Amino acid sequence: MSEAQTEELEDREIGPVAVLFGEGGGKYPDGNSLLVRGSRESVLVDPALGVERRSAALGRVDRVFYSHCHEDHFASGHLFPEAAWHCHRADAQGFESLEHLLEIYGYPEEISDSFRKILVDRYHYVPHAVEPFDDGDAFDLGGVTIRVVHTPGHTRGHSCFVVQWGAGGPEERLVYLGDIELTSFGPYYGDAWSDLESFERSLDLVRSLEAKWYATFHHIGVLEREAFLERLDRFETKILERESRLLEYLDAPRTLDEVASHRFVYRPGDAVFNAEWVERRSMGMHIERLVAQDRVEEVEPGRFQRAER
Repeated sequence: MSEAQTEELEDREIGPVAVLFGEGGGKYPDGNSLLVRGSRESVLVDPALGVERRSAALGRVDRVFYSHCHEDHFASGHLFPEAAWHCHRADAQGFESLEHLLEIYGYPEEISDSFRKILVDRYHYVPHAVEPFDDGDAFDLGGVTIRVVHTPGHTRGHSCFVVQWGAGGPEERLVYLGDIELTSFGPYYGDAWSDLESFERSLDLVRSLEAKWYATFHHIGVLEREAFLERLDRFETKILERESRLLEYLDAPRTLDEVASHRFVYRPGDAVFNAEWVERRSMGMHIERLVAQDRVEEVEPGRFQRAER
């Protein structure tokens, strides 16, 4: 990369935190990483593709924190083999081997075979030992503390990080949200290790985390609290919108195949390699919940219809 190309990527300093914005504001497949510097240690959070273009300028990186084990979050992790790697123990198996990582996604064989190559060639997957953390664990970097907040739903181990410095009040606190990304797309819970209701509980939890600053991995970047709460409301509403549209569609008996083809997560016609799997996984959880609430009935094996009230 030329120097001019490197300068296109924006950094933002907030206290001891450098927000390292990816291309397009962290648009997938890139993302927004954090570099947190204390007097004793420095921590790199979610080393996305854009970190590679900055790696020579980052200085010493003692630890690498992962909000969860997904390809866009570890894409530049291979550049820091000597650093200690950390993620929540519920996602730690993803760093043990490529096969264990693929279990997190859960894609069928016809997708996994091609995705395996993408993970290695494009996202530089390498197995690496991980020191797992748990909810509530705190790391003192020297005048700066990072606290782990377990927020499952996107994956089983997805976690947010509360970075605190100075006197430790909300004015000196940043919450890194990972893939609670606050975009208009809405929450993603389309993998084998995703869970709809866990995601909803995690959204309630992050709402209670008081800070001045909130940073997302994709698109939105950095928000102050009022804007964060507004975005969070809209983000959460996407779940209810999908469920409402599903209920309308189930005015006649439908199979899960028909539901997946209709598209509730992605737009019809969007060329997404895993769209059918994501639709089946995501909307299957909605159907299960609606059946449990007696709002949808399985009128015959594998066919579902909105219940009459």
